[in-house]
Amino acid sequence: MKILINNLQEKIEVDKNSKELINQVIIKAAQLEEATPKEVSVALVDNKYIKELNHEYRNKDEPTDVLSFPLDDEFLGDIIISLERAKEQAKEYGHSLAREIGFLTVHGMLHLLGYDHKEQDDKAKMRNQEEKVLKQLNLKRD
Repeated sequence: MKILINNLQEKIEVDKNSKELINQVIIKAAQLEEATPKEVSVALVDNKYIKELNHEYRNKDEPTDVLSFPLDDEFLGDIIISLERAKEQAKEYGHSLAREIGFLTVHGMLHLLGYDHKEQDDKAKMRNQEEKVLKQLNLKRD
């Protein structure tokens, strides 16, 4: 599987470890779901960028942490992560930035794989899958 990671922001450093973490999370989530996409794209952005996307595609005029745009089974889709928001949430929740990036990546990936969290049962299933992936990669809450 080809994983494309594009850093489109300059506020938070994106190092080799961050990119490797994103790769591992995407691969682990795909394995857990027995999915074999050829490609997944990840864009790392700031709050301004994701706010514009959130307004355009969801009619919400505020920044969010992650957006997913599914394509098809072969080219699974795009995950957009606000690293600025990830840093804020990591501090708010009292865990590492790596853990928050891992969570947002798996959350976005599961959306691409068809998960949703509008209904309580669906939300519980999605949370369970997220925690499975994070646990297997030793990304526990601190």
